[in-house]
Amino acid sequence: MNELTRRSFLGKTTQGLGALALSNLLTAAHARATGKAKRVIWLTMAGGPSQLELFDPKPKLAQLDGQPMPESFTKGQQLAQLQGQKLLCFGPQFTFAKYGKNQTELSTLLPHTGSVIDDICLIRSMTTDAINHDPAHMFMNTGSQIAGRPSMGSWVTYGLGSESKDLPGFVVLTSLGPGRSPQPISVRQWSSGFLPSKFQGVQLRSQGDAVLYLASPKGVTQAQQGADIAAISSLNAHHNSLVDDPEIATRIAQYELAYQMQISVPGLMNVSQEKPETLESYGCQPGDGSFASNCLLARRLAEKGVRFIQLYHRDWDHHSLLREELPRRAKEVDQACAALIKDLKQRGMFEDTLIVWSGEFGRTPMSQSNKGPTGRDHHNKAMSVWVAGAGIQRGLVYGATDELGYAAQENIATVHDLHATMLHLLGIDHDAFTYKFQGLDAKLTGVEGARVLKGILA
Repeated sequence: MNELTRRSFLGKTTQGLGALALSNLLTAAHARATGKAKRVIWLTMAGGPSQLELFDPKPKLAQLDGQPMPESFTKGQQLAQLQGQKLLCFGPQFTFAKYGKNQTELSTLLPHTGSVIDDICLIRSMTTDAINHDPAHMFMNTGSQIAGRPSMGSWVTYGLGSESKDLPGFVVLTSLGPGRSPQPISVRQWSSGFLPSKFQGVQLRSQGDAVLYLASPKGVTQAQQGADIAAISSLNAHHNSLVDDPEIATRIAQYELAYQMQISVPGLMNVSQEKPETLESYGCQPGDGSFASNCLLARRLAEKGVRFIQLYHRDWDHHSLLREELPRRAKEVDQACAALIKDLKQRGMFEDTLIVWSGEFGRTPMSQSNKGPTGRDHHNKAMSVWVAGAGIQRGLVYGATDELGYAAQENIATVHDLHATMLHLLGIDHDAFTYKFQGLDAKLTGVEGARVLKGILA
């Protein structure tokens, strides 16, 4: 006698909706042929790096250093921790220099990035909706400040799958500079939300075992473990034929993937196999857990067919000690970011890899400190990001902020616009790419009218 559960009944009665979602997916997949990018590497600077010290020079702000911030900029505006306080202009704390054929102005803290400025597009007019760390990360990753939505990596792997058979389609790597205690990065930032859980990001640890419990227990051979996995998968498949539960299908796939990872991950993480000159170019040592090592791992993951690779480097939250701490963070990432671009170019992968460099928000042109102007507050009206690689114009500066760097005013770009552009480069129409959730056609780019940033496309 066949078993028919409530879950199975509901699942079977909504097959029409599932078919509709599948139709959207097939449409997106069909458009894949027009996409320039095969994969994404997202370099996330967690904490909110100051665009005013790194990417967006403001001579007028330097002239007004220490003077009251003009009220015309800030009256009635949302502030994070400066609400109700006396607002003073805080001039840029580091100098800028001109780099590349177009003499693009960039911080002298980023000389290596300056060496590849002709390969990237610098967006100075990015904005976001969120003004505090966790919701700002959620918004940048999922298009919503509310937890429970799928991250972009999950959306992309759901729509396009992975080219790797023995690694996850969406991999996350985290690093941390020494000497500080920044806010943690929650695993919900790479959650699959309401998408099937097999599309969630998998975090690989940069030091020690890449994945806990990946090795077989003592006394258990690979052949024995493989037989166990096969038996469990067979039982799960039989049960799933009765109850039609997508999470059981996910569990089967994850067991099989975990078994494949036991063989593939140890070799992948062993960067000592790289040439000494490659390690030197990134500025890393095997197993040091640094951002530089993670950039090298990102290239290795990309070579193995991983679709979406996201790196987090923390400790960019400089309400104070900006002059002391920002140079350290910049030094930790600058050389490796440039090396990643050069490495991908050398291997013929730059043209089909989309690279994104961003924080979760920008910083204010006003100072924040109890004892003198030493840092900047969170800011959502102006931030800088850069993008490079597949389908992106090289050597372009896109957009601009006002003369004090308070708000984007030319070619204003939103996070939804960035997501729409990334999907476009992957060959996906963001408006058609939906998933039925709670009776609505949910999508990464929301309902606010996102647009593809055509001005940055090659």
